[in-house]
Amino acid sequence: MGPLAGRRIVVTRPREQATGLAARIREAGGEPVLFPAIEIRELADPGAFHAIADRLEEFEWAVFVSPTAVRKALQLLRARRGSRPWPAALRAAAIGHGSRSALQDEGVPGVLAPMGQADSEALLEMPEFASPDGRRIVIFRGRGGRELLGETLAARGARVEYAECYVRARPAAGSGPGGGTGFPGAVVDAVTVTSGEGLANLYEMLDERGREQLRQIPLFVSHPRVAEQAAGLGLRRVTVSGPGDAEMLAALVAYFRSAK
Repeated sequence: MGPLAGRRIVVTRPREQATGLAARIREAGGEPVLFPAIEIRELADPGAFHAIADRLEEFEWAVFVSPTAVRKALQLLRARRGSRPWPAALRAAAIGHGSRSALQDEGVPGVLAPMGQADSEALLEMPEFASPDGRRIVIFRGRGGRELLGETLAARGARVEYAECYVRARPAAGSGPGGGTGFPGAVVDAVTVTSGEGLANLYEMLDERGREQLRQIPLFVSHPRVAEQAAGLGLRRVTVSGPGDAEMLAALVAYFRSAK
């Protein structure tokens, strides 16, 4: 029996990103319950992205904010630019290890990423971005999102543009397993959330019964910023794990081992 035997763990990642954590939970003996709190949608009009793709050689740095940004951007770049989607002189940076791995899997060389915390703040602390005067930087991301990275780089003198390559949306209430507005099944032992947007969407997708259930269940989040947001919603049983699937699984295992 694995360390999560008998535990039902809710995974709120977008469905396209949930398989890795779900597999780890299953390998540890637990039962992953997929309850996506974010939907990833294609761009209705990729014209703005194409305009950047057509002059990608003008940029010195390309920054990717998530593994989804990597996958969607490279897919669109290949469709637009053919067999040479990535300029040889363009350097790539990623906010976290997951994005760096996704870029390496796509064949992008020499990816820069912070060694510790996976967020915009950590990337901005790296010497390569301390004084980017006049450098042209493109940020690949979903529509909307945090502005800290781009605004800070621009304030430091960089010439920043955004290449939005997908759309994030909140699933409709009742779109989770079972079609209700609470968690499916009689018992849920933990909930995992990996972004502030995901937490906000999850809270809005639940009715009051579901929200009360959420207040009673251990919540595992990927970043202290999300923990602060959870506290603002009245959620007190919060554990900060770290950004990746391995860190999330380790936090779950440690919690339930100590709970025995």
